Amino acid sequence: MKFLSTIFCMLLFAQVAMSQKIVELPAFFSDNMVLQQKTQAPIWGKAAISGDLKINASWGASVSLKVYKDSVWKAKLATPKAGGSYEITFSLGNSSLVIKNVSIGEVWLCSGQSNMEMPLIGWPPRDTIQNSASSIKNSANKNIRLFTVSRTVSTQKESNVIGKWSECSPENVAQFSAVAYFFGKKLQEELKIPIGLINSSWGGTMIEPWISWEYLKELTAYKDVLDTLVKSGEEQKALNAWIEKHKSFNIADRDAATKWEGLDFEDNLCEKPDYNDSAWKNMELPTYWEKTDVGEFDGTVWFRKSIEIPDSWLNKDLTVELGPIDDMDKTYANGVLIGSYEKEGFWQTNRVYNISKELTKDKKITIAVRVLDNQGGGGFGGTKEQMKIYPVGSSEKIMLDGNWKFLPVAELWNAKFYVYGAKGEEFFNRPKMSVNLGSNTPTVLYNGMINPLIGYGIKGAIWYQGESNTGAPATYDTLFPLMINNWRTVWKQGDFPFYYVQLAPYVYGEYTKSQRLREAQFKTLSVKNTGMAVTLDISDSATIHPPYKKEVGGRLAAIALAKNYGKNIPYSGPVYKSMKIEKNKIILTFDYALKGLKIKNQNRKNNFLIAGSDQVFKTATVTIKGNKLIVSNAGISKPAAVRYCWSNTDYGTLFNGAGLPASSFRTDEWGK
Repeated sequence: MKFLSTIFCMLLFAQVAMSQKIVELPAFFSDNMVLQQKTQAPIWGKAAISGDLKINASWGASVSLKVYKDSVWKAKLATPKAGGSYEITFSLGNSSLVIKNVSIGEVWLCSGQSNMEMPLIGWPPRDTIQNSASSIKNSANKNIRLFTVSRTVSTQKESNVIGKWSECSPENVAQFSAVAYFFGKKLQEELKIPIGLINSSWGGTMIEPWISWEYLKELTAYKDVLDTLVKSGEEQKALNAWIEKHKSFNIADRDAATKWEGLDFEDNLCEKPDYNDSAWKNMELPTYWEKTDVGEFDGTVWFRKSIEIPDSWLNKDLTVELGPIDDMDKTYANGVLIGSYEKEGFWQTNRVYNISKELTKDKKITIAVRVLDNQGGGGFGGTKEQMKIYPVGSSEKIMLDGNWKFLPVAELWNAKFYVYGAKGEEFFNRPKMSVNLGSNTPTVLYNGMINPLIGYGIKGAIWYQGESNTGAPATYDTLFPLMINNWRTVWKQGDFPFYYVQLAPYVYGEYTKSQRLREAQFKTLSVKNTGMAVTLDISDSATIHPPYKKEVGGRLAAIALAKNYGKNIPYSGPVYKSMKIEKNKIILTFDYALKGLKIKNQNRKNNFLIAGSDQVFKTATVTIKGNKLIVSNAGISKPAAVRYCWSNTDYGTLFNGAGLPASSFRTDEWGK
């Protein structure tokens, strides 16, 4: 979405002599950047004037080319072996600009959904990173450079991103991807060279938004939505123009610790009990507003409800329960703030607030809740039974579910808040789109967060995503290899390394078969130059965001170190190879059974199942013989198939002698 009319004008990233802008560069060509070593590194920009542009690097490389005013130019700069610090000077006419503190090293693109996006500081209190505080404290390293791409949804291919390079420090790394950081840290420790990490991820997103239109359109299942996107061009222009006329500010410019606090959306009367909300619309709570006419919307929405309390409740302390609110809230009773959560990470926390007896002198009580959703679903995520008000210590209660008044007052879009305010119910005049545009709309994250990066010299990519696709795992068999091929083709750097994380155990629910998604990830190992980090043993099935990000990053780094940097280290757990039936037993053979196989029982379970032709699976007995497993069940005389960790929540029990876990797998294709 082109909320900025000229994307190259978003940021300037160098000092300009004589106060004249001679070239404008995308955000990732800037101070502190890392260029891929020993390559012809692409570099591009837009000329402010016509003439002969000379690019000189302090390591000795140079290039000259003719440029024209307002035209995009492209060049390639030969890079040496890893090192730094360097400068790159751009000269045009009598002016020049300099990019400083440039390192040459290894650059990795890091992408996916929330488990890649999750910062080193975590999202406490529920979603934390193990040893986060000490990792942040000891993170200073000028040879690790960090770049985070701001969230951007776009129906058109963008050419720039919002972000900046920074040296790794406690201040910068706290909000940077934990998995990416630990991956880069391990590489830097082993290789002793600069490492550049570009984090382009967005929590809660499916894989479809990360694939380009040209590739996704080949799949008939997406034809209708892609056709609608193409036809919505005029609608998009109208929506852009409407949004851009509102006052805005960049949320990325705010201090990370207080980013979501004290935001002014010209709505400071909405909590007042006598505020006139007659023009507001109605919503049945609890619900996520994406399920209503509001549709895909990140931003701030007010909710109001007035009730009458019994005479017996007057002048008594009351308790309000609202269930979990996604993501943040400020809750008022009769205009007085009674509780709030204004930091990330509390989207699963039940809101339980007290109303002082000083506020219960009158029978009417107006409850007003300001909800700020910064990604994914927004609103009230609990059950009807969780929404109630009652006197402290009493069994009496009034239910608060049902009809509430609501008004969106600010929209969060591409790292900026657009302020609609409370006056005039401005949001209800928002132009309609025939497609529900949001972070999970097919192609939009590729357009906004991948396309601008295409061509930047990288060594490879790491990927952590799939949780949002567990509802339809069969399609992932096609989509995941398609995306890898998509990125490699447009980057024109050959089959660059692509390493990814297999999903960890989690309580998705009885109707979700996340083991099938893990199977799709396992099958993707057949794609050239890929690798998979298994996490069946380093998880907490109670949270979708396991805290063991150091181990995840380390396992990804081990794959890269072994496959790309010549390190003789183990990097894979046992990989199922074949099966053979011998009488009442099944013999399983594995690759990567380094130093043999081991079973570590979890709660006296090995998580192996065996079935006959009736397809009824039973708990299996497993014995080890070298790189083979002998699987049986006394009640099955003619076994036909084996499954391992074939559920949402089974923990890994099968390891090789190097201590690395096996992926879940099955030997059948029965479709269950």
